[in-house]
Amino acid sequence: MRKIKKICVFCGANSGKDVAFVNAAFHLGEVLGKRKIDLVYGGGKLGLMGCVSTAVAQHERQVLGIIPSAFTVNNLVGETCGKEIKVATMHERLVMMMELSDAFIALPGGFGTLEELFQMISWAQLSIHNKPIGVLNINGFFNGLLSFVDHAVKQEFITPRARKILISTTTADELVDKLQAFRFESDPALSKLKWSPSSSQKEKLDLTLRL
Repeated sequence: MRKIKKICVFCGANSGKDVAFVNAAFHLGEVLGKRKIDLVYGGGKLGLMGCVSTAVAQHERQVLGIIPSAFTVNNLVGETCGKEIKVATMHERLVMMMELSDAFIALPGGFGTLEELFQMISWAQLSIHNKPIGVLNINGFFNGLLSFVDHAVKQEFITPRARKILISTTTADELVDKLQAFRFESDPALSKLKWSPSSSQKEKLDLTLRL
């Protein structure tokens, strides 16, 4: 059982159509707070991001928002609930999230949430990190996405080993339990790759993953 002290949550800056998404974000924050787990997130107080960060802070746990400086102009995303670190680029933001978190959870969201989720999965597949990743599948929001991933496995674009990287549950407590119990199974070939910690190398990696 791994010890998880900080979880990074990816989610929408909108609240979504279904009030269940808002309720789930607040509940996830409550679960993290009660389990004495701190939050890392994208900063600001909009949408589901604001819901989960507010709930964690209300339970007196630390909240860290990592936000590109461009988003802070004219108070575009609102005030971060907790400590805030400003970065220059979206990539720098994601790298810092990876380095400062012990696990990752995706709530419903749009393209940005999906990018963050799959970037973390790609980096886990490449053995850049070995931290657990899960989606909280509220009211079947991720059903289509999970079906597509399983389809890619059947078509042999994703290996069964890599498929195990992505955890999915419908409740916050179960998801945190599964993240804590997760045992990373690296690809023998990819685990031999050596990744430089320098920022220049990380930038090259990002370009490679986006091709």
